[in-house]
Amino acid sequence: MNDKSLLASVLAPGGITVNVQPIFDVGEGRQTVVAAECLSRGPRGTNLEPANVLFEYVRRKKEETAVDRACVMAGLMACRKLPANLMIDLNVHASTLGRDLSFVDFLLQAAEACAIAPSRIVVEIVEHSPYWDGPNFFSVIQALRQAGISIALDDVGIGYSNYKMMIDAHPNFLKVDRYLVQNCDKDEYRRIVLRSISDLANQLGAKVVAEGVERSEELETLLALGIRLIQGYLLSPNRSNDDLMASGLLQSRPHPWRPAFAFAAG
Repeated sequence: MNDKSLLASVLAPGGITVNVQPIFDVGEGRQTVVAAECLSRGPRGTNLEPANVLFEYVRRKKEETAVDRACVMAGLMACRKLPANLMIDLNVHASTLGRDLSFVDFLLQAAEACAIAPSRIVVEIVEHSPYWDGPNFFSVIQALRQAGISIALDDVGIGYSNYKMMIDAHPNFLKVDRYLVQNCDKDEYRRIVLRSISDLANQLGAKVVAEGVERSEELETLLALGIRLIQGYLLSPNRSNDDLMASGLLQSRPHPWRPAFAFAAG
């Protein structure tokens, strides 16, 4: 299959498939699903099915805008049946927000078609490399906020997710990369950085989401550091929307993890 046919297969109806991964609020002795992140995959049975291959191809071909739109629509369609109290995280490239001035109109129309309120939507900015057009980027961010849509920064702590992007985007959520989360119970440096991000988020009026939590010791450490929004295989793998609905995870339940200790900053 040539490049043109590959891209056409991605953009065709049903070309993008979506799983969701729940985000839990783990606090006050309970764990409650508060959001679901849409995770897009390429056409089944093709080389582009794995997400990392799909989006590397998309970036190489500079087709982020078209594919982001397809992923947004697929994500909203997949989440139509989720309870109305859940937020829906949609991944969008920074370059799309810098180039696609009609993106907000498209997103609002897609949300309306799926009967999803804009206030439930979180645009999660990924691949924060150059915005392509700074004024356009700021204009789109402002329009998202005016529509009641929240902003999240992905991969906080690595790559381009830096202080400049925090100032430019004024995010509602900082999603800490799994690199900082893994083995944070054993690594003082990781704990110091996580604490600094938590403190910074409090000052910015944002919330921290810890990604890639796989061990109960990591979760206990995050809770001790004041981070209670948790995403990762310890609590749930990514799964289909129907599987999530049938799993029972959407019912708030007691949890066994409590911050029984506190780490010093140094």
